[in-house]
Amino acid sequence: MSDAAPIGVGIIGLGFMGRTHLTAYAAACAAGFPCRLVAVCDARPERRRGRTAASGQRELTSAVTAPGALFDPSVVHTYADPHALLADADVELVSICTYTDTHTDLAVAALQAGKHVLVEKPVAVSSAEVRRVVEAAARAPGQLCMPALCMRFWPGWSWLKEQIDGRTFGPVRSASFQRLGTCPDWASEFYRDPARSGGALVDLHLHDADFVRFGFGDPDVVSCAGSIDHITTTYHYEHGPLHVAAEGGWDQAGGFPFRMRYVVNFAEATADFDLSRQPPLLLYRPSVPEGEPVVLPPGTGYDVEIRHLLAALRPDGPRLIASIQDALAVARLLEAERASLETGGPVPFAVG
Repeated sequence: MSDAAPIGVGIIGLGFMGRTHLTAYAAACAAGFPCRLVAVCDARPERRRGRTAASGQRELTSAVTAPGALFDPSVVHTYADPHALLADADVELVSICTYTDTHTDLAVAALQAGKHVLVEKPVAVSSAEVRRVVEAAARAPGQLCMPALCMRFWPGWSWLKEQIDGRTFGPVRSASFQRLGTCPDWASEFYRDPARSGGALVDLHLHDADFVRFGFGDPDVVSCAGSIDHITTTYHYEHGPLHVAAEGGWDQAGGFPFRMRYVVNFAEATADFDLSRQPPLLLYRPSVPEGEPVVLPPGTGYDVEIRHLLAALRPDGPRLIASIQDALAVARLLEAERASLETGGPVPFAVG
């Protein structure tokens, strides 16, 4: 893999997620994946100098929360205008890590400029906006466009997908997912505006809604309670697990620690993942009632998703695990969930 010409990477937006991507690309390069950071773009001059301020969810990643220089601006092209970065011939792959309400225009422009694209989640608040990216990607068949649906790649969650598909412990009887925290305080004017962020429903709960689709397919009906800032959804399947539910919210009081957990009950075992615990994943079986730790690979879903995309860019590379069509499907699912919140009743989810 290291003999291939390195992919020139550009990152638009150097906030928490931009720094997360930057660190993940650097780690991928060190691990032998052929890539190099060639350009960055941010409106703030200090960020273009490679300086950062600590922010972000420490429980998810600690690598990017410490302040310091993340790149050498003497060897990396720096831009204040994203369209200038997209015109840079050295940039082949663009990570779009800006606010959600800028994703669609930037992703479409990047595809039109001939770049491969990794666009952060949520791709957009509405399915209509995501569809614009789907259509632009269809007009650029030689380019990859991948949404950063990182839970598909997260150690412990990718393991769960393998057990579901392989029926290692029999069929799933029930599955519950929980993702709770406080509203991000590093860009509160954005996150507290649901027209821009979509609230916790779109920005936070999306992770579990997407994984439910990934693991079990499209539900037939959704039933929701709560609000866009704290929602509990039950996913109903005519042919599937009898109980699938996900709770997501960011309305907890300040200081509440981030919580990311699942409990999945198979016919022959129960898997319990809790990010706040070491080890995070325990497997309970009649032969091991105290719980058996499951050894997980190091790193985060951010690391794995970027390495997967870099591998997919090879001529013999794998098919994308997360496609832009998946981003459209989960956006539509979230719209069905929002309709259930508003009506107070079950809402059918029609595929298509």
